[in-house]
Amino acid sequence: MRSEFAGFTPRSSGLWATTMFALLLLCLSDPAMAHSGEGHSGGFVSGFLHPIFGWDHVVAMVAVGLWGAVLGSPAIWILPIVFPLVMAIGAALGIAGVPIPFIEVGIALSGLVLGLLVAFLIKAPMVAAAVLVGAFAIFHGHAHGTELPNAVSAYTYGVGFVIATGLLHAAGILLGTLMGSEFGRYVVRGSGALIALVGAAFLMGFA
Repeated sequence: MRSEFAGFTPRSSGLWATTMFALLLLCLSDPAMAHSGEGHSGGFVSGFLHPIFGWDHVVAMVAVGLWGAVLGSPAIWILPIVFPLVMAIGAALGIAGVPIPFIEVGIALSGLVLGLLVAFLIKAPMVAAAVLVGAFAIFHGHAHGTELPNAVSAYTYGVGFVIATGLLHAAGILLGTLMGSEFGRYVVRGSGALIALVGAAFLMGFA
């Protein structure tokens, strides 16, 4: 196993990945809460739950962590930092009412493209990977910004969805630790294929 995964044995990494995805499935068990905001002030909690209850956001953000794991160090740490930073810029544009065309298409494409990159274990230069991830982050951020309730603090809402985004990236990274074994590589590639299928479904309007 390479140094970026030092300390993770196949058994421990598998346990971490399984635990993280069990928690995600628990969170996703009531998707009816996705955009309702019922019972929440529309601040931090609303911002935190929004990406977790949106499958289009979940698959792309997990895929960022997964692709980072496929690329190895330093991408495994840089990509999950680039995404929320650029996403915050996109959110600011959305809050300011700056139009960006094809937001939904861009979000769907992020899942499709990133999923395929993971499924085929595609390598890319660090700069190219960061630019691609950053481009997709703009779409996700803008969607969050435009959906921000007027009565809420943009700051607390933003902190909530950035933290949730980081946790989803972490889930992808933890799943990526399975790359150390032959079976684990199949699991990672299969996860990428599943993410790509979800992105394709959104793109075609089936989801």
